Amino acid sequence: MWHAVSAGALALVLATQAVETRACPDENNPSTPPPPTTEVLTTRDGVRFRVETVLTGLEVPWAMAFAPDGRLFITERPGRVRIVTLGNATPETALTLDGVYTQSEAGLLGLALDPDFSQNHFAYLYYSATVPSGGVNRIVRYREVNSRLAERVVLLDNIPASPVHDGGRLKFGPDGLLYASAGDASNPSLAQDVASLGGKILRLNRDGTTPRDNRFSSPVFTYGHRNPQGFDWHPATGDMWASEHGNSGNDEINAIQSGANFGWPRIEGGATMPGMETPATFFNPAIAPSGASFYRGQRFPLFANNLFVATLRGTHLLRLTVDTSTRRVTSQERLLDGAFGRIRDVMAGPDGYLYLCTNNRDGRGSPASSDDRILRLVPAS
Repeated sequence: MWHAVSAGALALVLATQAVETRACPDENNPSTPPPPTTEVLTTRDGVRFRVETVLTGLEVPWAMAFAPDGRLFITERPGRVRIVTLGNATPETALTLDGVYTQSEAGLLGLALDPDFSQNHFAYLYYSATVPSGGVNRIVRYREVNSRLAERVVLLDNIPASPVHDGGRLKFGPDGLLYASAGDASNPSLAQDVASLGGKILRLNRDGTTPRDNRFSSPVFTYGHRNPQGFDWHPATGDMWASEHGNSGNDEINAIQSGANFGWPRIEGGATMPGMETPATFFNPAIAPSGASFYRGQRFPLFANNLFVATLRGTHLLRLTVDTSTRRVTSQERLLDGAFGRIRDVMAGPDGYLYLCTNNRDGRGSPASSDDRILRLVPAS
C-alpha cells in the first residue's frame, strides 16, 4: 500500500543516540517498526532538525528527481517510475518497464530530468535489461505527458551488467551534458579497459552521442572505478565529486577529473601508483556509499556546500565538508545513525529541505512496516 503523509502530520521521532538505545528488530517479523524516540535532532555545529515522512510503502526506491513544477519522480528497482505530488494520497505510476534484469542489485536504477524539462518533458533512465546472454545496462529517454512516460529512445546500450556492481546513477552536469556511473559488473579488468563501458563514469550529449571533448572519443569520461553510485558538482566551483563502493572496505569519496584513472583494481584506499588518482577520503570498515548531493538550499545555512552521501551498510546519512583547493575532505559527521536502516539516495528539494529514500526492502535490510520510505529533513525551531 502507498501512503502520502502531510508535512507535519507524521513527524518521525528520533533520538540522538537512537542506534545505541533502540531494540533490535524481531528476527521473526521483519516488518517490526523501530520504537519511537525524541523529536528534534542536533548536529555537532548546532543545526536543529526533524525528520518527516513524505511517502511510505515503496519497493526499493533507487533515485529521485524533482520536476520544475514540484512533482517528485522516483524509480523503484523492480522496474517502475512513480510521480508524486507532495501531499496527495497516491502517487502516479508513470511507467512499468518490461524485461528488467532484476537479479540481486540490478534493475531500474538511475533517473534524471532534462535541464529543459519544462519545455521538452524528457526523462532519462538507467536500467538493467534482460538479454539472451543475461543482462546489459541501458540509458534510455522518455517523454512525460500527463504523468505517463512514452516515446522511448535508447541512448546507450550494452553497458556491462551483472547481479552486482552496476553503478547506475544519472545526473546532468553544469555543462548541460548527461553523466552516468557504470560499475565493473563483477569483472574488475573492465575498469582499466578504456574500450569497455564497465567501471567508468560516462558522459553523453542529450541525444546519446559522444561529446567532442571526451578524452577517449567515446562515452568514457573517467575510468578505474569499481562501483560508483553517487556524484554531484560543488555549487561554488563546479568540481565533480563521487562516491564509490570499495572491495570489502576502502569505500571512496573521489574528486573527479576528466580522463583520470581512479585505480581499480590495481590500487584502492590509500594505495598509490603513478598515473592513478587516490581518493579524497576512504572508509574502513565499509559504509557502502550510494547517492550523493551537495546542499544548495536556503533552509539550512550551515549545510551550504556540504556534500551529503546516503549509506547502505553504514545506515546513516554522511555529511562532509570538502576543501576545493586541495580536493580533500576536511570534516565528516554521521546523521540518523542507525535510525532508518539502509539509505540509497539523498538530494535537496526545491523547498530547501533535504530528501532521502530508504532501501530496507532490497534483500539486505530489516524493513519496518512502512518501508520503503521517502523522508525529509526540515528545520526545527
